[in-house]
Amino acid sequence: MMLMMMTTYTSVVNVVVLVLLCLQCVSVASLEFQVGGPKGWVVPPSNDTNIYNNWASHNRFQLGDTLRFRYKKDSVMEVGLEDYKQCNSTHPTFFSNIGNTEFKFRHPGTFYFISGATGHCKKGQKMAIRVMVPDDHDHDKSHGYHLAASPFAGVPGITMILLFLHFVLDYVAFASYM
Repeated sequence: MMLMMMTTYTSVVNVVVLVLLCLQCVSVASLEFQVGGPKGWVVPPSNDTNIYNNWASHNRFQLGDTLRFRYKKDSVMEVGLEDYKQCNSTHPTFFSNIGNTEFKFRHPGTFYFISGATGHCKKGQKMAIRVMVPDDHDHDKSHGYHLAASPFAGVPGITMILLFLHFVLDYVAFASYM
């Protein structure tokens, strides 16, 4: 009788621990955004010079997200606010002209991007992006979130250690009653 109660108790505890672990496993993964969609990073049409800022305002950028700039005979630069306003490309904090540039957001804040090709920025090839710190209350209001690829990606290390110890202790307790 005692062995049966111990087995039932252990089974219930294990199920509860697994359910709690699964609830902790939901985590936000970073995303890659293709700037300009299929057209890429190009000079916008003269009647739509705000196209990149409109696109950016319809997306939600988080830490770890990546921008992908695809272009030909052009470049992309990250600059400060004043250089962005003036289309000044003389003091970039980031520069690339490889045609397939990846830029990862490593801190929150506002990022300003311009084309380094002569005259392109003044024609509207520029973009400001605000990167937010994730807020648990925003998850249901925004789009672009994915579950983490690994089922344990969002679980703190201490939780995994405690879970392992729990199962070891259960095994030892169960084995001692056999």
